[in-house]
Amino acid sequence: MPCRSCQSDNRGAFQSEISIHLPGLNNPPVLTFPSLLVCLECGHAEFRIEKMELRELAAGSDAPAAL
Repeated sequence: MPCRSCQSDNRGAFQSEISIHLPGLNNPPVLTFPSLLVCLECGHAEFRIEKMELRELAAGSDAPAAL
């Protein structure tokens, strides 16, 4: 599947560690370890957050949960 931004096929998958900071002082960051799919031409990156981390994000944010 080509890059959604530039249509290049030159993409690579990389392991990552992402700390998502929720608003407010009492909310601890949510750590997630997704694989990043990065376009090596334009830098566009995509990743998917697992359900467990999605639940943490939904519980700690003001956004309505749709899980």
